[in-house]
Amino acid sequence: MALSRFQQVFHHSRAAVIGMIHVKALPGSPLNEHSIEELVEKACTEANIYKEAGIDGVLVENMFDLPYMKSSILGPETVACMTRICREVRNIVPHEVPCGVQILAGGNTQALAVSQASGLQFIRAECFVFSHVADEGMMDGCAGPLLRYQVAIGAQPVLVFADIKKKHSAHAITADVSLVDTAQAAKFFLADGVIVTGSATGQEADEREVKEVAATVDIPVLVGSGVTRENVHRFMDAHGLIVGSYFKTDGSWRGKLQPKRIAQFMEHVRSLRNLRED
Repeated sequence: MALSRFQQVFHHSRAAVIGMIHVKALPGSPLNEHSIEELVEKACTEANIYKEAGIDGVLVENMFDLPYMKSSILGPETVACMTRICREVRNIVPHEVPCGVQILAGGNTQALAVSQASGLQFIRAECFVFSHVADEGMMDGCAGPLLRYQVAIGAQPVLVFADIKKKHSAHAITADVSLVDTAQAAKFFLADGVIVTGSATGQEADEREVKEVAATVDIPVLVGSGVTRENVHRFMDAHGLIVGSYFKTDGSWRGKLQPKRIAQFMEHVRSLRNLRED
């Protein structure tokens, strides 16, 4: 069922490309230097770039809100601003192209609320199952309360993609639980898909791990970091490819989106899809 829902939303059974919109620092965060109107304009500029490139999906994230705070202390201004930005992005991106949101750090219930208010189709959730130690401190599994909140606000159509053994985190506390075991637990706890990453933003995921997870769970498996034009052929069996850093100047998440880089990447992916279909 999860696989069919993914295909219905993304219109691709494999290698759907999801481009990141890294929102500049929001009001209230230490690096903020833009008004909400300026933040909206910048996000919409990136949404238009992705629209022109024919991207398969868009994911909005408050990446510049350093240092991140855990969900229990996230302020209402974060939810309010992300709702405004996400709604504006959703109005630009074609209706058939799904949009999603991630709110750092671990703001998964907040992301569901934003998605419901903004008409989005998916969220990226941290620490869905098992605990780990992140930059922000101890993070606990949230699947139970998250999915109950999803039902409470009527957001069941929103897909929940769960990071497993996520980047920028220490997993010593679950060292006896493999990546595959974590994926199976996420499936058991009703995730709509799992995300495999490298150890940090922009770091390539392990191809073998992606294949092991995909061979074990019958829910969508997405690659969440380090995908480039040079290595994408190794990840074409994944259901989704979340790409941010590679689309930017010098391959850095802090850089500006490069339309030519995105267009060339999408053309390459389409040619790889055609080869697989022939």
